Amino acid sequence: MKILITGGTGLIGQRFIQANPSHEYTVLTRSAEKAKTKLLSSIKLLECLTQLDNLDEFDAVINLAGEPIVDKRWTEQQKRIICDSRWDITQQLVELFRVSLTPPEIFLSGSAIGVYSDHGDLLITERDVATKNDFASSVCRQWEEIAKQAEPYTRVVYLRTGIVLDPEGGALAKMLMPFKMYLGGRMGSGRQYMSWIHIQDMIGAMAFLLSHSEVKGAVNMVAPEPVTNQQFTRELATALKRFAIFPVPKTMLKLLLGESSTLLLGSQRVEPGALLEASYEFKFPEIGAALTDLLRH
Repeated sequence: MKILITGGTGLIGQRFIQANPSHEYTVLTRSAEKAKTKLLSSIKLLECLTQLDNLDEFDAVINLAGEPIVDKRWTEQQKRIICDSRWDITQQLVELFRVSLTPPEIFLSGSAIGVYSDHGDLLITERDVATKNDFASSVCRQWEEIAKQAEPYTRVVYLRTGIVLDPEGGALAKMLMPFKMYLGGRMGSGRQYMSWIHIQDMIGAMAFLLSHSEVKGAVNMVAPEPVTNQQFTRELATALKRFAIFPVPKTMLKLLLGESSTLLLGSQRVEPGALLEASYEFKFPEIGAALTDLLRH
């Protein structure tokens, strides 16, 4: 397939390209020079979508672009950057779909389980909606609404992604050092649910969605067995052969991170209903085996 991918130099984009080398890729990147150090020389690079008149040459579009949501405090300026980095590129892609004579058959567009907000212990499926109008859910809802405008022209799938586990990037990479130094522990009460996915299942499910035309709309990109933060902490400590006895109080997280602490303290017990219904087979459905595999590498 000929695939246009935004966010191709990010963790998920790079892993997907590495795992699926038979496709022909065009990657949108803000820095071509930096991208050349991360990607194969055979990959075509774009610095701006205005370089394209349409999407007729592509079979699929994967939209993963977006400012990291947890790396900085949510000042008003940072919130604007987070929104614009997702919404603007998605809108540009929709316009390119609209003017294409033979548009790509599939549009995988980024989203996150933050779209549901905090649901406590309730099990969440793709049919559920947000219970609160917080920042994360509003970002994701608008992100999906923009992508939805492409539905007259292509099959649109919203990748409602959970916590992607990879030892070289994302949340897990940030946790490893304190846990290795015996400074790890639960966050807040530890009773909040964490919906996670092994990086191999993340990119495996994306490849699955490209070829399964019966799947469209929202897809929860999470493993079948969400765990509480306390369970996750215990499993990570076990995998690292460490103790995890230093909890981080809720008040400290709020002081350090401000509003963005809701991403760590909120509870989202999410089920991958659409993937299971389409018979996707998870390589790592259980957290203990997933962490053991990730840390072995």
